[in-house]
Amino acid sequence: MTPDPAPPARPPASPRVALFVTCLVNVMRPAIAESTRELLLAAGCEVFVPLDQTCCGQPAFNSGDEADGRAMARHQIAALEGFDYVVVPSGSCAGTIRHTWPETFAGDAAWAGRSRALAAKTHEITSFLVDVMGFRPEPSRFSAIATYHDTCSGLRELGVHDQPRDLLESVEGLRLVPLPDANVCCGFGGTFCVKYPAISNAVVDEKARAIEGTGAEILLGGDLGCLMNMAGKLGRRGSGVRAFHTVEALTGRLGTAAIGQAVGGKSR
Repeated sequence: MTPDPAPPARPPASPRVALFVTCLVNVMRPAIAESTRELLLAAGCEVFVPLDQTCCGQPAFNSGDEADGRAMARHQIAALEGFDYVVVPSGSCAGTIRHTWPETFAGDAAWAGRSRALAAKTHEITSFLVDVMGFRPEPSRFSAIATYHDTCSGLRELGVHDQPRDLLESVEGLRLVPLPDANVCCGFGGTFCVKYPAISNAVVDEKARAIEGTGAEILLGGDLGCLMNMAGKLGRRGSGVRAFHTVEALTGRLGTAAIGQAVGGKSR
């Protein structure tokens, strides 16, 4: 794995930040992008959403399609490299940009340097707020018991663990209870759940039982794919646990429809 680039010690005043929305957020849960933008603005950033951004290429890379993965990576590098930072509300997509892209272009003289430069200024949202901007959200209030799942890519590729928990302290009345084996995969794994559905279902069933065992009313996490997977299993089990992205909790959205919760006959 390519060494994780360290964030700069001092960010520029009013940094120009490109919000990389991600495919799932764009299609399934745009409120996550809206919450991410709100937090970046509150932290003093200028926020841009490049309209020609597409997929980071992770599904292609995971499936062994290096050619299409590289094509998507080249497109994104050209779209994103002109900003001070790229911020992503997803550990898996941020991990792809920070690690997979430099690895796949390691022997490509035209793109190796560009991919490394972009990797060095790309961050998962909670890590960016805490580690780069030193930001603390304005206090809000929502009384509930919550538990937190550490997604694989965010934890193992990016070192995202304490940052979301530190930020969630700003939500008064929200009590975080430990989730047993919070660092164990939920079974989503991008294309893994499609290729190996029986294994994936067994894994997420164990995760759902662990979540229910905490007595939490709310499940929080940093990757929409994982949250959709766990919310779906919890719903099929008849559980009342509601799932939200961390940034939604930080922007006062815990009282809105949860991930996978039907609204007007449609699931969100």
